[in-house]
Amino acid sequence: MHVLHLITSTRSFFEQQISVLEDRGVECTVIGVPGDYTADSPRTPGDYLRFYPKVLSHVRSDEYDLIHGHYGLVAPFALAQPTRPVVMSLWGTDLMSDMGWLETISRYGARFADATIVPSPAMSRELDVDHVEIPFGVDTEQFRPVPREEARERVGWDPDERIALFPYDPDRDEKDYARAERVVERADADLELRTVDGVAYEEMPYYMNASDVLLVTSKREAGPMVVKEAAACNVPTVSTDVGFVRETIGDVENCTVSDSDAELAAGLESVLAGDRRSNGREVIDGLSLEAMGDRVLECYRQVLERRGREPTELTVDRTDDGEVHHGV
Repeated sequence: MHVLHLITSTRSFFEQQISVLEDRGVECTVIGVPGDYTADSPRTPGDYLRFYPKVLSHVRSDEYDLIHGHYGLVAPFALAQPTRPVVMSLWGTDLMSDMGWLETISRYGARFADATIVPSPAMSRELDVDHVEIPFGVDTEQFRPVPREEARERVGWDPDERIALFPYDPDRDEKDYARAERVVERADADLELRTVDGVAYEEMPYYMNASDVLLVTSKREAGPMVVKEAAACNVPTVSTDVGFVRETIGDVENCTVSDSDAELAAGLESVLAGDRRSNGREVIDGLSLEAMGDRVLECYRQVLERRGREPTELTVDRTDDGEVHHGV
């Protein structure tokens, strides 16, 4: 089958999803909203107005079996085209946004799409329409345990320091870096708090393995994926009780989930009192990229079956038209 994917911007978990779908014989074409996005300079309404003709120009052809919109902002453009079934994936900061208009658009998309996918129980509890819960998968070959000494040599960290990794841009308000600083200061331990932002995704496993503990103090999350990735690396994690954190590491050794600063600080102290890793990798079963790909493909097939449609034959020819094309 051939699927047209609509995005506002790419993410590592999205790119992994495209890859595993291609491995299953799905031809994927990805188009994004025009313009560059940064937190300080978001896209303009004009960028989104230019997006709809771009979507229509693709849909007018008969080659696509369905449209898969990723993130609530693209829902109006996916649903406004008149001919193809629509699958919507909500990512978290859309459905659980502080901006009422974005939450409304996301709920509208979920209500009128042929199928809606959410990645976590936390999001599932927030959505009052039919949907399917498909967790984002973790690449357990990339995110794997690496000896701390080896990882520190690669990232250039002092081998003797005790380090808590805050895996976000500290300027993102919802990640609450100020609380992370407060918790580290409260802990009775000689511990340095380090942030990582703008690092190549393939280097993240080394930064995680180089850390003594991952510290997440987010106010809200749909995920966060970093907790699953740290679990795959057997890195101890101390986190607020957000998103799917408790479902992922609530029973994992050498990890703490709490909304209390005192308990978070005690969790850091407990990790640093020894030199044990977690057993988090054991909980990754069922969260693999392969399992995610199988479930997304099954969702596509069910949508097409309900619509009485048969997938088109897979084509493998490509033309260089300036779009981002993925295929097998």
